[in-house]
Amino acid sequence: MQIVEKLNEGLKRAYEIKITAKDIESRVEAEVQKMAPQVNMPGFRKGKVPANLVRKMHNDALMQDALSSTIQESIEKTMTDNKLRPAMQPNVNLDEGYAPGKDATVKLDLEILPDVPTPDVEGLKLERLQVEADKKTVDEALQKFAESQKQFETAAKSYKAQVGDQCLIDFEGKVDGVPFDGGKGEGMAIELGSGRLIPGFEDQLIGKKANDEVLVKVTFPDDYNVEDLKGKDATFDVVIGEVQKPKVAKADDEMAKSMGLEGIDQLSELLKGQIEQELNGLTRTHMKRKLLDQLAASHDFEVPPSMVEAEFSQIWQQLEQEAAQEEDSEAARKEMEDEKDEYRDIAVRRVRLGLLLSEIGQANGVEVSQQEMSMLMQQAAQQYRPEDRDRFIQYIQQDQMAAAQLRAPMYEDKVVDFLFDKAEVTDRKVTREELEAEIEAEDEAETKPAAKKKAPAKKAAAKKAPAKAEAEKAPAKKAPAKKAPAKAAADKAPAKKPAAKKAAAKKPAAKK
Repeated sequence: MQIVEKLNEGLKRAYEIKITAKDIESRVEAEVQKMAPQVNMPGFRKGKVPANLVRKMHNDALMQDALSSTIQESIEKTMTDNKLRPAMQPNVNLDEGYAPGKDATVKLDLEILPDVPTPDVEGLKLERLQVEADKKTVDEALQKFAESQKQFETAAKSYKAQVGDQCLIDFEGKVDGVPFDGGKGEGMAIELGSGRLIPGFEDQLIGKKANDEVLVKVTFPDDYNVEDLKGKDATFDVVIGEVQKPKVAKADDEMAKSMGLEGIDQLSELLKGQIEQELNGLTRTHMKRKLLDQLAASHDFEVPPSMVEAEFSQIWQQLEQEAAQEEDSEAARKEMEDEKDEYRDIAVRRVRLGLLLSEIGQANGVEVSQQEMSMLMQQAAQQYRPEDRDRFIQYIQQDQMAAAQLRAPMYEDKVVDFLFDKAEVTDRKVTREELEAEIEAEDEAETKPAAKKKAPAKKAAAKKAPAKAEAEKAPAKKAPAKKAPAKAAADKAPAKKPAAKKAAAKKPAAKK
């Protein structure tokens, strides 16, 4: 085997590896000798099949396996001898002129990780903004929760339905006087003003009473989710079985007990715990961003272009998805293009911070334990079908790059926690609004690199680079879940959600 360096510029390396036919042949022969005692062939006792016949039976597969294993070993030797740490999966190409029985020439191209200067983790100063989950906050959350558990009670038969009331209806839909599939239902609960049904349907039930028969006239939207109904005029024969008025929402023992709890005090404690967890998440988000700002400001070194490109591609892909959801998607895309260099700067920052955190972690013995890694694999496997989960875990166990990607978020959090412990931290009590304003200000600042501080004429719909980790962005305010009523043909097509205004993340892709 002969290894020749062909390129050594910056972080780029290229090698030409020559593997002799003799090396490949000796490996094939060794495998034949290993296999022969196990081969069964008619006319021969087990283990007595001549080696030349074994070779004849399996020659193609043996040659391919020998070539592959020899190439793999040569790559590992190249990496070890030259002390190479690949930034991404190396590019390996077998010379097109190779044929069995000939010498093989393999070209190895890769980018390596830079020598990251040993970070100085002393002297870090951070401010921890703390928000208290006081009684007023918990009481407001209780009331909102009670309102989210909306219940209705039957109104008098003479009562006329208003916006906010609920009607139980039987209906049958027709296009050109002919009933259509999925257009019939009984006992369907519709909250007037919810906007759940196609435009105009709910409005025509306002002012109606129990037992009223109503002919509802509507036009299906052009983007309706049933092809045959798009843009069609339709009528619905509707019978209102019952009109129901919403009950006054009360946060009391009765509501808590209906949920299987002991009383309102227990529900209050549960909500307080959720609020505290959410506030702690906001506090951590703010601290982490300030920490990463300090690290980014004090370290500057070359980063692998392939890692930057991979990071930028993820940012750009999500921005394109968000732009597609805007009313003027073309304008959103144009603004993205105008600020493309800024998003690439963000990608560079993320990669540099990832390498920096990795260096800090390795220098200080930060690790993700085998038990924690097993937990991560089990959690990630849940997104696959049961029959595919074992294959996914096996893939992670065999592919170092995939394992590193899965490990990275937890590893990064551990390094951040280590740095929090090393830093001089001062506490300051603030309101939730003040904390969220601080985080929002950081989001805006991150989208405008120091060299490009011009204020745009208007805020871009897809302006901010998407965050890569939950620790990087403010936890979303979760509304209590409500059960959705059964769908019918009158249901409108799902509305397009506005593009998420995500934080220009400082999320590094930590590599370990």
